[in-house]
Amino acid sequence: MAVQEIWLVRHGESVANVAAARAEAAGEDLIDVPYRDADVPLSPLGEDQSRSLGQELVDRGIDDVPVALWVSPYLRAQQTIEIALAAAGQTEPPKRVDERLRDRELGVLDLHTLQGVRNRHPDEERRRQWLGKFYHRPAGGESWADVMLRLRSALADVERLEGTERLVIAAHDAVVMMVVAVCLDLDEPALMDFARTHAVANASLTRVRREHAGAPWMLEEFSSVEHLDDDEVTAHTGRKDDEDVR
Repeated sequence: MAVQEIWLVRHGESVANVAAARAEAAGEDLIDVPYRDADVPLSPLGEDQSRSLGQELVDRGIDDVPVALWVSPYLRAQQTIEIALAAAGQTEPPKRVDERLRDRELGVLDLHTLQGVRNRHPDEERRRQWLGKFYHRPAGGESWADVMLRLRSALADVERLEGTERLVIAAHDAVVMMVVAVCLDLDEPALMDFARTHAVANASLTRVRREHAGAPWMLEEFSSVEHLDDDEVTAHTGRKDDEDVR
């Protein structure tokens, strides 16, 4: 028995998402978040989104087949899936917390708005413009290519899962996007094309599927939020360094 489906869950809205949106709207350089990235919790809306997600997982029959759960070590991702499963009355499936599923690290650009990057790190802004988002690695941070590399390593472990047909991954927007890129074998131009027209919403569900081990993965669904009420839908991108992909 091999994994045939991967369900990718982005965490619900976090307090950092809210602070980033507020700082951008106010034209400020820096985002006021009193937590390190790993410890950022969900906002009240993010908790509501997670409960709605839980009902959706039940409605879709999350445990109709043997399930495994992989989770980012970051608090907001862990809270999202814990709240979702509790709201759904579901027993937690076998779980692995994997550091390779953490959010993209932005290094010196962390806690900067787009304006803040231009004002305070003009050299990084010029490098970003020259290299593009896929290869631009902020000092002390990661490029999309770096994130993709660690996720290739994580996804290789999928083939070693025994007795599991469905893998649920609770993580971050960059992780969802890069897992899709790895599964669909997207190169830089194809990925950037896809990212220009697709964003990963908070508490959204993305699914990839294959017929059997070794078969190509197919994208079945991307960033579905049909389970959320209109006033619950948010597409915060968090603290990003590239205004071309929002």
